[in-house]
Amino acid sequence: MDLFSRSWTALRTAVAELSDEDFARPSGCTGWLVRDLVCHLVIDAQDVLITLVTPADTEPTRDAVTYWEVAETPPTGADPLDALTVRLAAAYQEPWLLKFHLDDVGSAAGRAAELADPGLRVGTRDEVLTAGDYLSAYVLEWTLHHLDLVAHLPDAADPPAEGLARTRELLEKIAQAAFPASFSDKDALLVGTGRRAPTDAEKAELGELATKLPLVLG
Repeated sequence: MDLFSRSWTALRTAVAELSDEDFARPSGCTGWLVRDLVCHLVIDAQDVLITLVTPADTEPTRDAVTYWEVAETPPTGADPLDALTVRLAAAYQEPWLLKFHLDDVGSAAGRAAELADPGLRVGTRDEVLTAGDYLSAYVLEWTLHHLDLVAHLPDAADPPAEGLARTRELLEKIAQAAFPASFSDKDALLVGTGRRAPTDAEKAELGELATKLPLVLG
C-alpha cells in the first residue's frame, strides 16, 4: 500500500514538473504523445477510485501477478480505446488543464488507497482481488508508465528505485523466469516489456527467456 502511494506520488510529481512543450513530445507508449499518456493516467486514477468502492463478497479470483494478462502482439495505438484517449487528450487543449485534472482526480485516488483496508475484496474487470493485491498490481502500472513518461525527457527523474525493484519482481513472476542479475531493474523492465530491443549481448544473457519476450501486459 505504501509503495503504491510512493510510486503514484512520484509519477504525479513528474507530470506536474513537465513544461508545456513536453506534452507534445513522444512518450514510450506506441502512438501516444506525453499528453495522451497523461490523459490515460487520469482514466487510471478514475479506475482506482471506482474499484476501491466496488466491494465484492466472493473469493478472490486474481492477485497482483495474475491480474495481468499477456497479449500476443504489442499495441499499435489503433485500438478504439487508445484512439479515444488521444481524442480526449486533444480536447484539453491546454497542458495546465490536464495537469489540474490529474492532480485533482489523482490526489483523490491516492487518498482512497491510503484509507483502503488491504483485505477488502474488490471487483474490477469481472474479477475479484483484495484491495492490497489490486494496489500492488498498480505499482507495476505506475512504474512502467513513469518510464513511458520520461522516455524522451532525459532531464526528468526516473521512478523510485523500490518501485522499479517491485515491478521487476512482479514481471519475473509473470514470466516465470528471472532476468539476468547483470540487468538493472530499469533495463529488465524496458527489455522485458518490449519498450526497447535487447542488444545482442543481452539476448545471449537472456537465453531461453528471450523467446518469451516481450511481455505485453494488459
